[in-house]
Amino acid sequence: MENDPRRSRSRVTVDGPERAPHRSMYRAMGLTDADFRNPFVGVANLATEVTPCNFHLDQVAREVKTGIREAGGTPIEFPAITVSDAIAMGHQGMKGSLISREIIADSIEVVTFAEGFDALVAVGGCDKNLPGILMAAVRLNIPTVVLYGGTMMPGVFQGKAVSVEDVFEAVGAHAAGRIDDAELDALERAACPGPGTCGGLFTANTMGTLVETLGMARLGTSAVPAMHPDRAARAREVGQQVMATLDSNIRPKDIITLKSLENAVRVAAALGGSTNAVLHLMAIAGEAGIAITLEDFDRISRETPHIGNLKPGGEYLMAHLHEAGGVPLILRRLMDAGLLHEDVLTITGKTLGEEVRNYPLPDSELASRVVYPVEKPLHPDGALAILRGNVAPDGAVLKLTDPSGQVQFTGPARVFDGEEAAFQAISAGRVQSGDVVVIRYEGPKGGPGMREMLSVTAAIIGQGHVSDVAMVTDGRFSGATRGPMVGHVAPEAWVGGPLALIRDGDRITIDSQKRQITVDLTAEELEARRAAWQRPAPRYTAGALAKYQRLFSSASLGARTTLGES
Repeated sequence: MENDPRRSRSRVTVDGPERAPHRSMYRAMGLTDADFRNPFVGVANLATEVTPCNFHLDQVAREVKTGIREAGGTPIEFPAITVSDAIAMGHQGMKGSLISREIIADSIEVVTFAEGFDALVAVGGCDKNLPGILMAAVRLNIPTVVLYGGTMMPGVFQGKAVSVEDVFEAVGAHAAGRIDDAELDALERAACPGPGTCGGLFTANTMGTLVETLGMARLGTSAVPAMHPDRAARAREVGQQVMATLDSNIRPKDIITLKSLENAVRVAAALGGSTNAVLHLMAIAGEAGIAITLEDFDRISRETPHIGNLKPGGEYLMAHLHEAGGVPLILRRLMDAGLLHEDVLTITGKTLGEEVRNYPLPDSELASRVVYPVEKPLHPDGALAILRGNVAPDGAVLKLTDPSGQVQFTGPARVFDGEEAAFQAISAGRVQSGDVVVIRYEGPKGGPGMREMLSVTAAIIGQGHVSDVAMVTDGRFSGATRGPMVGHVAPEAWVGGPLALIRDGDRITIDSQKRQITVDLTAEELEARRAAWQRPAPRYTAGALAKYQRLFSSASLGARTTLGES
């Protein structure tokens, strides 16, 4: 076969007389002599029927493969798992969500390594897909292009655009008697009209935005809704693009650098994106060997105006962002203000600045309503805040969704050892205005799996406690969460962090301006309680959850599975 330098990996698996058995196996699946002469491109397709986020991805992957063939490559499709965060929400199943990020990364890495693919396209949708894909990409460091499957179109209920966030909050309203069975049922049926990811700037759409910002996706692909007529053509272009990226030998570690990660942090802060972006960007940076800290997130957020008027804190959904100009509109706004590194490389071989400044933005009247001008922002500071104090010595994360752009809250702790107990108390009306709900033993190790708490936070909001009940947890929040909710508290309770020592009635203060979260206990009082503290028995002693409990690092390090970090 021809000595094509682009086939440096696949050549090992299919060239020469000794690889006749390998070729025979491929011929059983329809490959020809011509296919063996082309570079092999793995197509990681995360299609599944467990979530509408990924329900349509077989169609998307089919177009990607067509584009690869048109550009002279041989596509080989393989799967990776997905956990539906929305359907796993509110019960023990959510403990599998963050674990799925690690399994996605491991499975893409292992298949691509074992099969000797020359390049990779990964097609994903739901929350943990894109971070898992990017973690695998930097490990493998072969030419890679990522394609986000796109958002769901808005539902329409009582004349307003709605998403699944509204259904979660309606559960709380229903428990409080504010809506009846019929209204809840009608909203349930209207909120999710078809395939695609949850409609607001929740975790999946946040990560879709950031993969484009990082330069690992074609500009203009992430905001296109899943069922939009343009999506097939965009997918085919991605297949063609990966062959061009392979021709140029541009690799993920050429693209994912400290500068590009800083760009991603800034975009997350400017838009009010999911707090999970902090966890995922730190994990991606860790895989790439790049040092980025919680302090970097806080510094960049303080320097960045909040310009995204997107749900859950704002008015619009991701489909509206597409109409307004998509991710390129956001990048152009920030770039014109000198807030982005323009010289970072992208998959096309051009810099991000070249790509963004040459991208044709539509003339949309929505543009200034969905993404505010930098000189007239929603708030002068970004929407992500890193808090520290005697509750969270290693840090905690707060998304600023209040109209004031700040949170100052002091109240008595209502302590719960797990999500279910908290949800029951809230549903029964036993949490009052002024309370600080503390949910502990839900961290990476303590859960295990660091569950998202959307069912709890939405129940609080649904009962009318938009800003008068706070929450503090070593677990995570959905990107759909809003209100004075502090997550990712580190060290977590399971390892003896201060959260384990808090009792009912202790007064907790959250101050976003001072970037502090404190409890009114002296160091001596905390030490006395620590001496009496005993770790609870593990909830799982065998299987995947027990294994990952032993391997997870701290949330302050991205909650990656590692062999040496704690």
